[in-house]
Amino acid sequence: MTSSDAPSLRLSVVVATYNRLPLISRLLEQFATQTLAPERFEVVVVDDGSKEPVKEPLLALTAKLPYALRVEVQANAGAAAARHRGVLAARGEVVLVTDDDMQVANDFLERHLDHHPAGSRHVVLGRIRPDPSIGDMPLFERWYAYLNHRMAEELSVPGARAHGNHLYTGNVSFHREDYVGVGGFDKSLGQSEDVELGVRLEKAGCSFVFASDAYVLHGSDHVSFERWLKRAHRYGMFDTQVARKHPDVRGVNPWRLLFETNPLARPLLAATVVAPEATRLLTGAVMRAAKAADKLGLEKAAFAGTSVVYGMEYLRGARNEAGGWTGIAREVARYLQGGGRR
Repeated sequence: MTSSDAPSLRLSVVVATYNRLPLISRLLEQFATQTLAPERFEVVVVDDGSKEPVKEPLLALTAKLPYALRVEVQANAGAAAARHRGVLAARGEVVLVTDDDMQVANDFLERHLDHHPAGSRHVVLGRIRPDPSIGDMPLFERWYAYLNHRMAEELSVPGARAHGNHLYTGNVSFHREDYVGVGGFDKSLGQSEDVELGVRLEKAGCSFVFASDAYVLHGSDHVSFERWLKRAHRYGMFDTQVARKHPDVRGVNPWRLLFETNPLARPLLAATVVAPEATRLLTGAVMRAAKAADKLGLEKAAFAGTSVVYGMEYLRGARNEAGGWTGIAREVARYLQGGGRR
């Protein structure tokens, strides 16, 4: 892209990648078929310290890509740091963040821009649909897809409103000026940085829009149940930190699970808080029951069991972050006293 082309550039796509060269290459090729004119967007890929070189193979693709591609490389520092670097390097007025394992339709970029009319300060949450091969994924990944579907259905109801704590980095666009204005991702958070950014953007006056038409297809290469449990644990820890930063937003407080989840699951969640280690065998038993239900075709029961397992490990993480009983009581009181929206 020449300097004379720069004024027409409106959109920057930012993608963090780590050890997924085939997947990020596939996504870049899909961006080459967009209905949005190639001079109107650029793609910034940030390699977060992949073990195998990414920059050279990706730059080798530029000969057949009609749009401007830039590849940044950093030592492994996590997705939040990689995305932050990409947004700061972006030149477009609007920044769209997505993940390297997504697939997009050819009108994807144009759909996002349609939801950013002149003068608006929108944060656009695009829909995340499951890859057609979802049936081959582990139960816990299909459960994630179910949660995405359920949230999308709730936000599609006339009159429903998206909020900052709905923000996810798999498919979101916002004005670069707004992102920089609130300080960007909090890189001290190992997870939950997307929700925390969303809360600050909303507090700064941005309006959140759910766009079902600007969708991505999400597959997954996560197959380890143990790593999934660790992610749940870490979310409990980092959501506790987010709740401390934003005590007025009840929807980010991890202890809401004890009050808002299905009443039948609450005794199991409470038992986990009281005896986190002693209930690990119980967690395993619930997951085995969920997998058995899944094999029998009882999907609803399988997802319900998976939700309980996630919640148990999530609250173990929240408990660890809170410390002893005094800390737990303080965090629960913060939820109960929170005067902001749910």
